[in-house]
Amino acid sequence: MEHAKLLSIYTYLPWAIAAIIGAGIFMAQAGRSLHIRRLPAIDAIEEAVGRATEMGRPILFVPGLAGVDVPTFQAVAIAGHIARLAAAYRTRVLMPLSHPVIFTMAEQVLKEAYASAGAPDVFRPEDVRFLSDQQFAFASGVVGLMNRERIATAFFFGNFAAEALILAETGQTLGAIQIAGTPSTLQIPFFIAACDFTVIGEEYYAVTAYLTREPILLGSVWGQDLSRISLAVLVFVASLTYQMMPAGLKALFSFY
Repeated sequence: MEHAKLLSIYTYLPWAIAAIIGAGIFMAQAGRSLHIRRLPAIDAIEEAVGRATEMGRPILFVPGLAGVDVPTFQAVAIAGHIARLAAAYRTRVLMPLSHPVIFTMAEQVLKEAYASAGAPDVFRPEDVRFLSDQQFAFASGVVGLMNRERIATAFFFGNFAAEALILAETGQTLGAIQIAGTPSTLQIPFFIAACDFTVIGEEYYAVTAYLTREPILLGSVWGQDLSRISLAVLVFVASLTYQMMPAGLKALFSFY
């Protein structure tokens, strides 16, 4: 059994994957151009911003209900990218929030996004609003905001719970283009049913890396993609090799 432990490939797989991801981060920080997959939702973002501009109505961006965590930070980074696109067309971005710490960060990100796009006067401090830290009070506030402002586009990125369908249904009723992304697997079916584009599961992190080009995110996603491809090839080659082995060798490998 000791030999089986030493020879087992599973002992070394986590280290190999960690090395690949580490190499990706190192190359991204060194300025190397790393290719990661482009998702349909990314192409739809510019179209959604353009639609709001043509209709003369604002954009809604909801970064979920969570507080200080990775998905929320990434949602705010995506909001900054969308705000830069919106600023080029002088379109407002409304951002309701449920956490006071995220409120401060989001306000600064949107303010800097409009300033960097050369339209600081378009940014309104009241467009970034703290509504409530209670789930359904927050959902009710967002629904009211959507109806009052008659939004043309809605983005839902971050961690969501039971309020996901309430928000997405309201946007669909208003005829808004809706793009959603969440690592919360329980809410993905609701977003798929009610939104035009949905970023599913781990694709959420790929979108953030693609839009922000942040070296750590970019290198991590590139390393994970390469690891998946390598593992798929390894499994295929190992399975094919095993099937072609003589019976005696098969029995030996089965023992280990």
